[in-house]
Amino acid sequence: MIMGSLLEDSWDTYASNIRLVLLFSIPFIIAFLIPLLAPLPTYISSGGIFIRTASVFLNITAFGLVVIVVSLFLSLLFLSFAFVAISLIVKAKRTYTKHPGSVLRDVEKYTARVFVVLLAYAFVLTIVNIGSYFLGLEQVLTPLVGFFLFMAIFYAPTAIVIDNKKISTALNQSARMAAREPQYFLLWIALITVVVALLDYVIIHATGTLLSSYIFLVVNSLLVLPYFVIFQAEAYMKRFSILKH
Repeated sequence: MIMGSLLEDSWDTYASNIRLVLLFSIPFIIAFLIPLLAPLPTYISSGGIFIRTASVFLNITAFGLVVIVVSLFLSLLFLSFAFVAISLIVKAKRTYTKHPGSVLRDVEKYTARVFVVLLAYAFVLTIVNIGSYFLGLEQVLTPLVGFFLFMAIFYAPTAIVIDNKKISTALNQSARMAAREPQYFLLWIALITVVVALLDYVIIHATGTLLSSYIFLVVNSLLVLPYFVIFQAEAYMKRFSILKH
């Protein structure tokens, strides 16, 4: 019952605010396109653009490293802004905010905090990836650490936006919530995996391999990710017992 209510609430918020959702999702597209600036081979997968890590170790130069770092920073910054903007839609709805300005005035602060969280996550994964590469375990260790670390920080960006939490408090609360009620996180992972896989399959067979990658990048950025950001915010709100019924 609670799971069904969560999906329904998320869809209702998504559909009733679709114009704002589309507007606030534009930074997602920019964020995913920025890796194209990196002077190393990239590839498109599951609606995102990625740098081939083997090329980083074999062909990196000082200039290339600077470009990669700057690209990463800019990409995470746009991701943070989009996440904050879309999460504020849920905050405005759930807190019955009458004056949007009172919600939006702290966008810069929220974006900076979410950016720090995402940057720390990316930094840890980079260190793990580098270390596991030399051990020959990057295909196992990096995804494993990435999964559990993402689970631990799952609610942190939302806590920052919804409750104006400080970074340390948000991370601590997120880890405790994920450990206490992992079902929302697991549902999020399962649902986004199924949706991405199905859309990827349909678009590839409808438009062709090369074109489909870029079409799905746009569809994923504008339509898929925003729903799951809203889902995160709605799941976070379920911690209030009155909203579980």
